[in-house]
Amino acid sequence: MFTGIIEETGTVKKIIGHSISGSIEVHARKVLEGTQIGDSIAVNGVCLTVTHLNADGFTADVMAETLRKTNLGSLPIGASVNLERAMAAGGRFGGHIVSGHIDGTGTIRSLRQEGNAVWVTIQAPASILHLIVMKGSIAIDGISLTVANVDDSCFQVSVIPHTGEETTLLTRKPGDIVNLENDIVGKYVERLLTPYENHSGITVDFLREHGF
Repeated sequence: MFTGIIEETGTVKKIIGHSISGSIEVHARKVLEGTQIGDSIAVNGVCLTVTHLNADGFTADVMAETLRKTNLGSLPIGASVNLERAMAAGGRFGGHIVSGHIDGTGTIRSLRQEGNAVWVTIQAPASILHLIVMKGSIAIDGISLTVANVDDSCFQVSVIPHTGEETTLLTRKPGDIVNLENDIVGKYVERLLTPYENHSGITVDFLREHGF
């Protein structure tokens, strides 16, 4: 489990056999501290298992399903990526519950400066949008962010300077693809409600209309 608080940005050094499946090698420093073979590191929000460690980075296997669902397969050598180690049991919970299992991807539509913050608008499929709520949480390339606006085609987040400096989000351009993970609490609620919708009269739409 992760929290969406990025520890550092790393650099893609090598991608092997990424057309179907393969491995990715990432230059990193901070996330290597205390990390062992078999540990999990989120790369752009994708939970990957460390298979090799060296003095300045790590290697992880990447499955075909991961390449289909995420932006890892399209990363060029030298690309910057967000990195976070799995949360320690005694650690502080600074973001929200992030599993590292990507639900889909979105497309950056615009970045707009407003005071010291930047509004980022992301177009996303309906399967992602229907689980997004105002003031709720979403992970964008592994970054825990609060949803400021959402409609039937896009959602917006407002990025403060610290987040912009510590992550890759504000280096993105319109048209770039980002990984998206919905709040897991919302996914569980939807799953638990679905079998009973026709019996209780309480539906996901009913709860949404009444502020849940």
